[in-house]
Amino acid sequence: MSLLQFCEWLAQTPGSIALHESLLVYPIVESVHVLTLCLFIGTTVLLDLRLLGVAMRRVPASQVVGLLKWTRAGFVVMVISGALLFYAIPVTTYLSIFFRLKMAMMLLAGCNAGLFHWTIYRSVAYWDLHPLPPLRARLAGGLSLVLWTGVIVAGRMIAFNWFDAPGVH
Repeated sequence: MSLLQFCEWLAQTPGSIALHESLLVYPIVESVHVLTLCLFIGTTVLLDLRLLGVAMRRVPASQVVGLLKWTRAGFVVMVISGALLFYAIPVTTYLSIFFRLKMAMMLLAGCNAGLFHWTIYRSVAYWDLHPLPPLRARLAGGLSLVLWTGVIVAGRMIAFNWFDAPGVH
């Protein structure tokens, strides 16, 4: 079974149909997705700006990293609500180039965060109080900002079907 066939099957399930056709639940799920995106991005941007050395220069980087519990909470709810949005309209979403770009950028952003935490952050004791973190920390922060901005833009563009000709898939 291909991914497209799976999405076609998923679209025919009672839960997918009910969620897609709901006048109340779908907009609530979408609102939860956007609100938790705000929580996630807000805390991520604070960390990234600290890593770039352009904000909170007097605050130890380790304190800003302490915000990650909120970042993680926002991410978990954002992913769950995003999965429900996909479940509601799986075929259209799967066929969207913007959805694919969003998923690719999310994967890259996750790799960037993992590399940051497994490498440069391990030596935070040496640069924690410096107003300007090491180059690799600044690169991780800058790349994070670029990737998450791309995720937001691509996510927003999923709603538009610019490349779908009527009756063609």
